[in-house]
Amino acid sequence: MPDAPAPHTALSQAAAQIETARGDSAKRPEIAAFFDETTFTVTYVVHDPASGEAAIIDSVLDYEASSGRTSSASADRVLAYVTSENLKVAWHIETHAHADHLSAAPYLQEKLGGKLAIGREIVRVQEVFGKIFNAGTRFARDGSQFDHLFADGETFTLGTLTGTALHVPGHTPADMAYVIGDAAFVGDTLFMPDYGTARADFPGGDARQLYRSIRRLLTLPPETRLFLCHDYKAPGREEFVWETTVAEQRAANVHVHDGVSEDDFVDMRTRRDATLSMPNLILPSVQVNMRGGHLPEPEDNGVRYLKIPVNAL
Repeated sequence: MPDAPAPHTALSQAAAQIETARGDSAKRPEIAAFFDETTFTVTYVVHDPASGEAAIIDSVLDYEASSGRTSSASADRVLAYVTSENLKVAWHIETHAHADHLSAAPYLQEKLGGKLAIGREIVRVQEVFGKIFNAGTRFARDGSQFDHLFADGETFTLGTLTGTALHVPGHTPADMAYVIGDAAFVGDTLFMPDYGTARADFPGGDARQLYRSIRRLLTLPPETRLFLCHDYKAPGREEFVWETTVAEQRAANVHVHDGVSEDDFVDMRTRRDATLSMPNLILPSVQVNMRGGHLPEPEDNGVRYLKIPVNAL
């Protein structure tokens, strides 16, 4: 696992990459978004126009909680697009271990190839939730369910494009943003300016860390395109949207625009989070996603089971 550069070096590196891409259209990715209204999640297919090499970010496996059945309609939309565009998938990237949907990365990886990756702090999430789900010694807590664990500031390639991984904890300890060309895929750190920011009350979450992670992202060049993992339509807005910029967030984010102090943000976030219920799919989602999107191993009757811990969250 590569050593991480200093945080300021990682950010400077990402900013320089964005400035280069802003000045050269050949270094900007093509981006297709697929919105799953059931979980309000956006999956992105990001590709290099020159080579057709692609990354799939935050894919969704459909899950019906009442029956315990999974299906692949959402993932198949992504699959059809990749196939029709003749793209070569190099990466299946997770911004974090999601609490609101199951990942379809193993399904898409089987169909399309490519490496499955997440931030290396996933091991902290595995440790916490491994205990909550009493996953036992067979559940490895070393991130080995993934092909690659990104460090803060680590660079990667997508054909002729450069990507930089940035660690942005707070929502969870393992959240990552991925800057590819001039576009940053920021996961659950930020929502649209009229909706605000992610919660920080999950196990391992921290509102102060979240504030610092957001301010870190907002020091990127103002024109940086930000692509969000979710949208819930703020009151008064009729359409789902998921693309914004650093400049728009700094000017108008209702929770964390320029001038909002860390203490004020932490106070707001703490009070707001206390009013929120847990996501509908947190229990199935996290125990699958901490395994890299794989379901638990079948028991002796050949059936796979998801656990529901009582009074644990």
